[in-house]
Amino acid sequence: MTDGLSVQEEKIVKRLTKTGMNKKSAKILIYLASVEETTSKKMESEMRLRQPEVSISINRLKDQDWIKKREEKKEGKGRPEHVYSLKKDLNEIIDEIEEKEREKIDDIKNNLKKIDELIDEI
Repeated sequence: MTDGLSVQEEKIVKRLTKTGMNKKSAKILIYLASVEETTSKKMESEMRLRQPEVSISINRLKDQDWIKKREEKKEGKGRPEHVYSLKKDLNEIIDEIEEKEREKIDDIKNNLKKIDELIDEI
């Protein structure tokens, strides 16, 4: 296990980065899929990431509507902690990624077809 992920999970992260996903975001996504919920402090510690890396990655995943956040009041004084969990099942998220990848493939095919058409007109 490295950086809080198993070898198999690291392989998934590598594949997700090939879709254009940021590596740290992919790691956090897969990590969140393996826990019910967690705090950013715990992610920093277990994933060996710095606070800004976790924060940026969490925001990227929230922009995709894949993560939910709730606040949990700590004992004593101080700010409440943010607790994160997946908003959707990992399989649903992978389906969304797959759909976006298929759209990219279709766009590439359409672009190549248009290039061929334009070349034929020369």
